[in-house]
Parts: sequence; C-alpha cells; structure tokens
Amino acid sequence: MNTGQRNIYQTRCSSLLCLLLLLWTPLSIAETIESGLRHVANPEWFHHGLIDLEAELEAARVSGKHGVMVLYTTQGCTYCTAFIKKSLGDERTANRLQQQFISIGLEIFDDTEMTDHQGNDMSIKAFAESQKAGMAPTLLFYVLNDDDEGELIYRAIGYQSPERFTKMLDYLVEGHNKRTSFRDYLAALPPSGGPVSTSAHKLIDDPLFNSPPHALDRSRFASDRPLFVLLEADGCEACTNYHELVLADEKIRATLGRFEVVRLDASDNKSHIVTPDGQRMTAAQWYQQEDFSRLPALMFFDEKGKQVLKTDALVELSRMTNSMGLVLDRAYEQGWSYQRYARTKSIEASNKKAAEAAQ
Repeated sequence: MNTGQRNIYQTRCSSLLCLLLLLWTPLSIAETIESGLRHVANPEWFHHGLIDLEAELEAARVSGKHGVMVLYTTQGCTYCTAFIKKSLGDERTANRLQQQFISIGLEIFDDTEMTDHQGNDMSIKAFAESQKAGMAPTLLFYVLNDDDEGELIYRAIGYQSPERFTKMLDYLVEGHNKRTSFRDYLAALPPSGGPVSTSAHKLIDDPLFNSPPHALDRSRFASDRPLFVLLEADGCEACTNYHELVLADEKIRATLGRFEVVRLDASDNKSHIVTPDGQRMTAAQWYQQEDFSRLPALMFFDEKGKQVLKTDALVELSRMTNSMGLVLDRAYEQGWSYQRYARTKSIEASNKKAAEAAQ
C-alpha cells in the first residue's frame, strides 16, 4: 500500500467509525435483557415441522422469496427474548420477513435430525456447530446461488436492534452483500440521528487497562496470562454504558485481574500495534480485519495468542462472566462453544440451588 492509498484508507476508516456509532443501539435494552427470565417462543409465522433447508430454499424460489432465514436460539437466552420481542415483534418487520424469507427457528442443542442447505442429513446441533452458531441468538441467511446450490450469504451473531435488523434485511435483499461488507454498507448510509458527536461520550480510562506501548504478540513466546482486548471509540454511548454496567461490577473486575487487559481506540489509524498472532497494523485496521461493525468490540485470547472468542454484540454481566470463564476454565480446548459453556454453568447453578433448597 503506497502513501497515497494509506492516507485515503486511514481517512475513510476514521469516518466509517464515526458513522457506525449512530447505528449501534446502546444498552437501552438492558432492562429487557435482565428481566427476561424465560425463552420466548418463535413467532407463529415461523416454519413448523421437519427441517429440510434444501427443500425450503427451493420453496422460497418458487414462491418468489429471497431465501431462508434461520434463527438459532436456546432456552433461557435473554438476548433471544429481546430480539424476538422487539425486532421480530414489530408488525412491519414481521410482514416484510414473511414476504421475503421463509423463517425457521432452531434450538442450538437440539438432537433432532434435519437436512442442511446442501442436502446433508445431520442433527440440528451438529448443523449449528458447522455454521458457527455458537452464541445465541445467531441469524443465518441462505439463498440458492447460480448453480442452484444452497449458500450461506450472511451470519449475524447477538442481539440485533429493530433499526439494525431492518438495515440488515435491506443489505441482503437489495444485493449489497455481493459488493460490500455490512459495516461499509452501514457507514455509507446517511446519518439518521443527526451529526455525529464525539464529545458526549469520550473514551473512559480505567486502572484495569494496561498502559501503552502494548506487547500483544504471543506468536513466539507465550504469556503467563490470557488477553482481553476491548475496542472502543469517542462518541460511543454503548461503550460508556458498558463501563458503567459491566466493567464497574466488582466480580467482573476481580476476574479481569487474571487477564492482561488492553483497551484500544478503534478509530486510531496512526499508532501501530503487533497483534497476538504477530501482525503489525493499527487498531482501526484490526477492527476492520475482524469484520466488526459495532462498538464496543471484545476479543479474548489464550496465553499463546489463540483467539478464543470475539463479539461486537451486546454483552452484559452474565455474558461477560461466561466469556471470561470459557477462557479461564480452558473449555475451548475441549471444543466447547460459548453457548455450551454458558449452558453448562447455568445447569450447574440450577442444580446447586436445588440442592441447597432441599437441605
């Protein structure tokens, strides 16, 4: 990349970050998240019966629909509850989905047999693993390609606000996914909330954060602690709320003491770092390389620099606790996904509570 190209890239990257801040709903749904104790059933207009994605894709084409949307949830997932109630519960969105997609709801841990989008028979649980649906909710969008084969065109992980979900449907149905990333598509849209202000929510310092320069490279020598990287930027209300509602929690802070904690400015396109796998780049370039489109964005690495988990979706106390536990308990070495770990911990807590009540 020559100097002129680099300057263009850096300017564009910085402006993308500012515009994206307008499109990320902050932790305003925290009350819904914390109070949603039960999993909400999928909408009645979702597909019911045997799951044959290959056949459903053909049915979608015959009926003039764009494709098939699969929503992976799991019992007790409050983020799923919020998405189903707020985003799928919107009448206009529901009507649009019924016109443009066949919608199917699946349970991540279901052992029921199904047929995938390429005609392979497997369990619903195995399909979730093959499609990297390891954190609920996960949205998967499929279409028939030019060779009449089922193809995954987009994966969205975590809670999607009504506004963001509507833009996601626009992005897919209008074919923008063939030309650009969802992040760049969002950034190119005209701001819907007025001019971007970076003064209202400044980056917040915290004693937890290691001071620069940061030695993140673990490709040659392992560290004695796992690594937690937090990407934020000025003007990010969700980042402010993450500090106030998650990082301020005493138990979270105590557990983070077992990590090397690094906070980077996702809009910084000047200062270079060396990533855990040995790549040299700016924080802004790293943010884009990881295909993030929201802030804050979280990444967890083990002592050798292996990325264990990353997300730019909504993270509140329980999800943060389980994310750290997945790393510290080394459950990922057994091939466990985030959701399997979280489910196991939930069952353990329920059994402990039942045993204490029986005494």
